[in-house]
Amino acid sequence: MFSIGSIKVDPPLILAPMEDVTSLPMRIIAKRIGNPGLVFTEFVSAMAIKYGAHKTLKKMQIHPDERPLGIQIFGAEPDVMADTARIAEDMGADLVDINMGCWVPKVCKTGSGAALLKDPDNAEAIVKAVVNAVKVPVTVKVRAGWDYSLFAAPDLARRFQDAGAQMLTLHARFAKQGFEGEADWDLIRRLRDSVSVPLVGNGDVKTAEDAMKMLRETGCDGVMVGRAAISNPWALAKISAAMEGRPEPEEPTIEERIETALLHAQMQIAYECEVTTYDEALSHPELAMHEGRAIRSLRGQLPMYIKGIPGAAQIRSELYQASTLDDLDRIFDGLAATAG
Repeated sequence: MFSIGSIKVDPPLILAPMEDVTSLPMRIIAKRIGNPGLVFTEFVSAMAIKYGAHKTLKKMQIHPDERPLGIQIFGAEPDVMADTARIAEDMGADLVDINMGCWVPKVCKTGSGAALLKDPDNAEAIVKAVVNAVKVPVTVKVRAGWDYSLFAAPDLARRFQDAGAQMLTLHARFAKQGFEGEADWDLIRRLRDSVSVPLVGNGDVKTAEDAMKMLRETGCDGVMVGRAAISNPWALAKISAAMEGRPEPEEPTIEERIETALLHAQMQIAYECEVTTYDEALSHPELAMHEGRAIRSLRGQLPMYIKGIPGAAQIRSELYQASTLDDLDRIFDGLAATAG
């Protein structure tokens, strides 16, 4: 366990912010099954919020079951970032995280995300502006640097700490790497010696053994898990059990995997309809449109719930083509019958 201001992160396991993945339904499922000590929203564009983008504002919705929760924001203008942080606080965020790790071109070309690693003065100005704008803790997620020529994180981290950031997360790759190559956990260890605020390590943690090894070898306070948790909240459950000294939970059955995938789809439909439950969504006048959008948004995630199950590879194309919950029921029923 560690603390970010008054927020206790227990266990010290954090679900990473992931665009088009960590929507409200996914976070709730991850929290209920995997028990991470802290979860994050998808990253939120400060500029989109400035111009009133409803779809972006919806990303900031919070459910009581997922607390503590951080809203992650990205942008290149300190005043716009400060305004967005205030909105995040008003939406009920327990903390506001600043994204300085996203390497994708559409983000970096605006001077946001990992591009801020090349502009430390503006990066520091953003942290100061956000810290001054809100009462909740402000945290920052960074990459090791823009490219291999400079391990920029220690200098930046000290500046962010001095500006008021209360936690730092290091993805132990350089921005130019994307997700290629192996994360260099030694960079986390080296950064640990540079700052006094809590430090979270991120990169290539897939198992409970990985998480415990990262804690042990780097001295970081917490572990952030991203891709390994996609459609696999049971991976989080194993890590949290190891962190808390509990027995490793059993592998989910085929039925549990399918049931969770269908629950995720139902919750995503309710989320698209902007109602609380799937039963409420059933009476929505535009249900068909929202249902199709919800199922399509999960095409990359639903097949991963059943990865490794006999026959799963054969139905992957069917899942990609599904557009209704009835389609999913039919496809998964067929898989269960074959695998059983």
